[in-house]
Amino acid sequence: MGTLHDDVVIIRPSEKEGDPSVITVNCPDKTGLGSDLCRILLFFGLSIVRGDVSTDGKWCYIVFWVVCKPATRWELLKKRLVQACPSCSSASGISYYRSELQSPKPPDVFLIKLCCVDRKGLLHDVTQVLSSLELNIQKVKVSTTPDGTVVDLFFITDTRELLHTKNRQEETYTALEDVMQDAVISFNIEKVGPEITACSQASPYLPSAITDDIFNLEMSNDLPSVSLTSNNVCVTMDNSLSPAHTLVQIVCQDHKGLLYDIMRTLKDYNIQISYGRFYIKQGRKCEIDLFIMQSDGKKIVDPSKQTALSSRLKMELLQPLRVTVVSRGPDTELLVANPVELSSKGRPLVFYDITLALKMLNTCIFSAEIGRHMIRDREWEVYRILLDEGASSSIPRRKVEEEVWKRLMGWE
Repeated sequence: MGTLHDDVVIIRPSEKEGDPSVITVNCPDKTGLGSDLCRILLFFGLSIVRGDVSTDGKWCYIVFWVVCKPATRWELLKKRLVQACPSCSSASGISYYRSELQSPKPPDVFLIKLCCVDRKGLLHDVTQVLSSLELNIQKVKVSTTPDGTVVDLFFITDTRELLHTKNRQEETYTALEDVMQDAVISFNIEKVGPEITACSQASPYLPSAITDDIFNLEMSNDLPSVSLTSNNVCVTMDNSLSPAHTLVQIVCQDHKGLLYDIMRTLKDYNIQISYGRFYIKQGRKCEIDLFIMQSDGKKIVDPSKQTALSSRLKMELLQPLRVTVVSRGPDTELLVANPVELSSKGRPLVFYDITLALKMLNTCIFSAEIGRHMIRDREWEVYRILLDEGASSSIPRRKVEEEVWKRLMGWE
């Protein structure tokens, strides 16, 4: 007999300001569950300060200690966490991750066409509204006309799967109108078919000049300055402490989404976590202990596999995202890239953080585009932001890079 629905996820908000809230998940296990849960917590803006994971291969028990925002929507968060958990009927056997089985039916895609009068911070305000409504931006094209009019095209999916209804569309328009006041010129939402979505996609491959700008870290093996990396990452593996598991120990500096970056990497490698502990010590230093095994139920003994996993974890924690500002003749372009999971999920709130950082810098966005591209053997989500010529020329490139990086990493 399975657990009751309400017992799958239990949330205990903190009783005293400054103390963490506690989230407990008790459900059947599957490879990648930790990644899916951490991604949801990241989307809701929660910082994980401690975590415990335990599973017998069929049933798992997870506890997260989180620091939340004052306006955290606990009931909605609980609903999303429950939806990510396998049903109790699946407890008869562990479900290992396979990308082709994760999304049998892709979500409906809608196009929001928004025409409005431009102002500083406008794009961030729109992004904030869409995020609060649980509308996920799949792709965006933003352009500014010479007369100061902005044309925004957002290809989005609706977490609540209600955007086809009149009430949900009116809710979206009202929320945008409230934040934009009299700036709205026209607004329209329509469902788009796969042919429109396909035509809107950028080329799967980026020009080599852009990939060189974004990925010079991996090509040269030289890290940027400490201010732009999560430095001092140590990853070690040990097979002597458990007869059935490989112990992975990670010591690094905390950043926003740290546990998600670890979990999504293990998910893509089809690695199962049997037991794990995560906690932050003074000075934002993190220590993570994970007892893991492969999909065949065995520990990782092959030195080449150990090296590959260790190198990937270290790289993902050194730079979970790529940030650079480059000059294209008279133009200044901000480039941000993050890896896409094998299940086709991208990192949440990246565009939100980019636009917020530029708003805080008082920098206008002339145009913006999000696309997914194959770079080497991986798919990346790439954000190309063309900065306003007047504003970008007055702010050093390094300053823009650092402010965007700090916002993305939660170091602001």
